[in-house]
Amino acid sequence: MVSSIRNSWDLVCYKSWDFKNRGRISSLSRKEVTCLPVSVLEPSQAFEQLLLNHTPKEVTAPEAMITVCNDSHSDFILLGFSEKPYLEKILFWVVLIFYCLTLAGNMVIILVSSKDPKLHIPMYFFLCNLSLLDLSFTSSCVPQMLVNFWGPEKTISYIGCAFQLYVFLWLGATECVLLVVMAMDRYVAVCHPLQYTAIMHPKFCLQLAILAWGAGLVQSLVQSPATLQLPFCSHRRVDDIVCEVPALIQASSADTTYNEIQMSIASIIFLVLPLVIILSSYGAVAKAVLRIKSAAGQRKAFSTCTSHLLVVSLFYGTVTAVYLQPKNRYAQEQGKFLTLFYTVATPALNPLIYTLRNREVKGALIRLGRRTWDSQNN
Repeated sequence: MVSSIRNSWDLVCYKSWDFKNRGRISSLSRKEVTCLPVSVLEPSQAFEQLLLNHTPKEVTAPEAMITVCNDSHSDFILLGFSEKPYLEKILFWVVLIFYCLTLAGNMVIILVSSKDPKLHIPMYFFLCNLSLLDLSFTSSCVPQMLVNFWGPEKTISYIGCAFQLYVFLWLGATECVLLVVMAMDRYVAVCHPLQYTAIMHPKFCLQLAILAWGAGLVQSLVQSPATLQLPFCSHRRVDDIVCEVPALIQASSADTTYNEIQMSIASIIFLVLPLVIILSSYGAVAKAVLRIKSAAGQRKAFSTCTSHLLVVSLFYGTVTAVYLQPKNRYAQEQGKFLTLFYTVATPALNPLIYTLRNREVKGALIRLGRRTWDSQNN
């Protein structure tokens, strides 16, 4: 019947998955389409019949189509690894362990850096900001992640998803800028040691920190509303472990060209450009270090930068792969593990990297432990 009316009647089509492809629809596992001739029914009857009786058919969708979606602020479903329940049980314990390490490690960094006068220098001021950021970043998504991994319930409320998206974007963009600031601090320390105190004075360091947090907040306030305003069909399934921009764009039922362009521009500003600046600054640092004649001086200069460069590699290596990778099924599955890594593993590894490779932090920990022991005994 569909073929007989295709050329003579306009069709009203309801597509319950997305509205991105308007060609020949044959994959009914991903899309369900129902078409009825408008001339047979009144408009109100047509829509009633559409919503009550949507049987899949293979049709050629016309250019003018109407997508009926649930635009109410209902819950989202974070699919995550729901097709692999055994993996979710393992990931629950892995994520829980890493989350505890993140809380303990970053709180120790903040405590030691604030209590020890020898660490009241720009490098550790920015490190405190990074630790505070990592604590907030993981706490915005890991609790919900643990709930979803443990039980069959995978839902997250609209408010919870919106909050997660805003905080996720804010803190993620802030970390991109903060890592650039920390790289520039190391550049000044190595390449201009005599002017370091004059350039990196406390007021300027505070301004740089405010710039990093403010830039991330602006990015979140621009991109989050644009993403949440997209229409989502009634299933509201997000094929990810958190509410982040790429997954929500994929779940939308509308034309997302504008959002994809916006995400690409944001990725260039907050991922590509900062990475270029960081690599350029460390290129200059490497040249300056090689000009040092003393082997001990070279080792000391390299040791001040190695920890930060390792943190940069862990963070940018995973985030850029998620936001700049091609959009296909394999990339989507791979992106879940990458998201898991930079939301759970990286914040837990950062304190270990900075403490295990840094004599000043280890010395401050020993001094803090001794002072605590003495105060308790006296």
